[in-house]
Amino acid sequence: MAEAADFQGTSPSPARRWLRRTGALLAGAPLLAGFLQLPAATPAGAAGEEAPQAAPGSGSVSVSVDSLSPSAPTEGDTVTVTGTVTNNGRQPVTDAHVDLRVGPQLGTRSRVDTLAKKSDDIQGPAGEAVGGKYAKKFPKLTPGVAEPFNISVPADKLDLGSDGVYQLAVALSGQTATQPWDRILGIQRTFLPWQPEEAGTKTKTTFLWPLVSSAHMAAETGSNEQQTPVFRDEELAKEIAPGGRLDQMVSLGKELDVTWVIDPDLLASVDAMTKTYQVQSPDGTNTEGGNQAVANRWLAELQQAVAGKEVVALPYGDPDLASVAHKGTDVTGTLSHLKEATDVIENTIPTILHVKPSTDFAWPVDGAVDPSIVKVATSSGADKVIARSDSLQDDLSYTPSAARPIGGGTTAVVADARMSTAFQGDLTRASASTLAVQRFLAQSLALGLQTGKQRSVVVAPQRMPTVRQAQAMAEALRVLQNGTWSEWQDLAAAAKAKPDPAANTKVPPPSAYPSSLRKQELPRAAFEQIARTQDKLDKFKVVLTRQSRVVTPFGRAMNREMSTSWRGKGIAAVGYRDGIESYLDGLIDGVKLIDKSETKLSGRSATIPVTVQNNLVQGVERLTLRLTSKNPTRLKIGGAAYEEQPVTVNGGHSQSVKFTTSANANGRAEVVAQLYTEDGQKYGAPVTFDVRVTEVTATVMLVIGGGVLLLVLAGFRMYTQRKRAAAREVAEDRAGEAKDDVDGTVDAPQNPEAPGDRLTEESEAGARADAREQPSDPAPDTAAESADPSGTGERVDR
Repeated sequence: MAEAADFQGTSPSPARRWLRRTGALLAGAPLLAGFLQLPAATPAGAAGEEAPQAAPGSGSVSVSVDSLSPSAPTEGDTVTVTGTVTNNGRQPVTDAHVDLRVGPQLGTRSRVDTLAKKSDDIQGPAGEAVGGKYAKKFPKLTPGVAEPFNISVPADKLDLGSDGVYQLAVALSGQTATQPWDRILGIQRTFLPWQPEEAGTKTKTTFLWPLVSSAHMAAETGSNEQQTPVFRDEELAKEIAPGGRLDQMVSLGKELDVTWVIDPDLLASVDAMTKTYQVQSPDGTNTEGGNQAVANRWLAELQQAVAGKEVVALPYGDPDLASVAHKGTDVTGTLSHLKEATDVIENTIPTILHVKPSTDFAWPVDGAVDPSIVKVATSSGADKVIARSDSLQDDLSYTPSAARPIGGGTTAVVADARMSTAFQGDLTRASASTLAVQRFLAQSLALGLQTGKQRSVVVAPQRMPTVRQAQAMAEALRVLQNGTWSEWQDLAAAAKAKPDPAANTKVPPPSAYPSSLRKQELPRAAFEQIARTQDKLDKFKVVLTRQSRVVTPFGRAMNREMSTSWRGKGIAAVGYRDGIESYLDGLIDGVKLIDKSETKLSGRSATIPVTVQNNLVQGVERLTLRLTSKNPTRLKIGGAAYEEQPVTVNGGHSQSVKFTTSANANGRAEVVAQLYTEDGQKYGAPVTFDVRVTEVTATVMLVIGGGVLLLVLAGFRMYTQRKRAAAREVAEDRAGEAKDDVDGTVDAPQNPEAPGDRLTEESEAGARADAREQPSDPAPDTAAESADPSGTGERVDR
């Protein structure tokens, strides 16, 4: 009224001015009080203390949803959510309470993805709180302390409308000393699929359940008749032991509607473990393995699990098709290994599991394809390729059925990328596992509600899920099996389903192949090393009497060298390949020539022995030993520059092969011994040695000279003896004559052995000696024949 009484153009009276100022001050007091409570009014230090420790967008309190049951509720169900809240700030939170908030329906699959990426963002929409008695209250949340919660709400209290996927948020609200009003301090969003009634048209779902592992067996086998297998480690035993990864895959999978996808190498390895086996040690020795009971139990459970189920066999060792296509096709023999990996399936899975698997499917890593990968896949015998929708993309507003023809009689079975990748990452925390399950179910229901037409969807998860990932997959599948919008379909039926005419059937170009996957591929050097190992094996096997003992284990080892399990393990892959090639080199070196030193050849002809040693368990044959003279004008072998002789040596033995040589001149001649296979290929390293040729050696000259000297001395002795004997006879005759002159008589001889008799005997002895030592007989110039390796300065037989 005072403001109305004022006239325009005149100034207000002092009383009126005082009333205005007083009224303005009173009106602004509440507003000023509000400003004083704002965070901006707090000191900088206080604001820093209140800053949340979590990622930007998240609150100062973390909310973890550890379980949600049932995962897909229906009418009459009670939804129970459990978890924990943790104050990550530096100030206590008072008057805290956890509410369940139902957000709007998520009408598209992309909105499900968006919500999953911002599941803990407090800035996003939270929805209306159920509130009331369906809230968990905490008088105080101490910093750093986790508090559990358990909230149960009847489904009809959630005000869920039509069928679809809803956001279910678990939010913690409270206040702090610096912000003393109620607000959301932490939130965790998840998904609530709502399809209370049976769907009129259910989605046909195929879920692949992979049994794949890394390479565990070496190419080495025992030398016994059974060829005891050798394992690189005992890691496989840990995987199949109770609670292990592969044990969980079997125990979980046997209760589910799944298509089993199995690597035959895994089965062959476990089957080998059921018998006597050895394990390599770091020091290079082998020890006895002792997990036969574990292996037998796992195989028995797997046989029961797959009975009557669809089984798809991967090529032996699960070869990396993309690596083969991009790096291996230009290397000779690579595609042959791939074909062998498929052919060997019939000797493993049917024999061990007693089921006939399908070999029509190829599964590139992560379902990423390009024309070269498809070509390699079909070259191994498959006519169906399991691709993924993030590789073979569609420009449609809905998800088409999995099967689609891509030309050349090949069908691409396109797995859904969103559902196939739902269980990747670290799921060791219960909250991460729960979120993965709910996201998978949300994607499945959202897909089914896109159109009124029935479609087929395939889920191809990661090849080697962890235990927690496998448990989450099984939990989601159990919900689908008991749910209202999906039904099971095997992979063969999915591949035969009528393709959507609007779906993309053009395979992406090589440039579209993900660079992250290309970086993990096996290098070209890996396939070159495999080819080199195969070439050595081909040359080695032709000399063996029992080729299968070597060809089979090495063939399977080379299949493992191409495995997808080597992705991201470059150093380990090189070590495995080097170990295979090194072991083969050792076996090849087990058949070799014994080194020889210089050989002395006295005379014009002689024989030279060369020894072949076989350290293998089995015999070798179809080998030829060639001895070649590098100087045939001086020394010939068998009358020519070289001579060849066939060689057959039993296992663990050696054999000396003798070659006839002839010398034309004195001096040194270099000789080379080399083994050859029957097709003329060199086998092993050559042995080179020198042969020294002498017509008559110094030793022989000494022997002959000594013999002549002895003959001369013997003759001289005989001559002197005869001369002395004659002189004695003359002296005795003269003495006798003198006596006769004195006595006039001649005495008879008193000694029965008259000198004349002694002379006769000595003459006879000399004659016998002459008969034995005739100077015209040459003395021997070579040693006795010997098959032992020649020693230094050895002589050889004529």
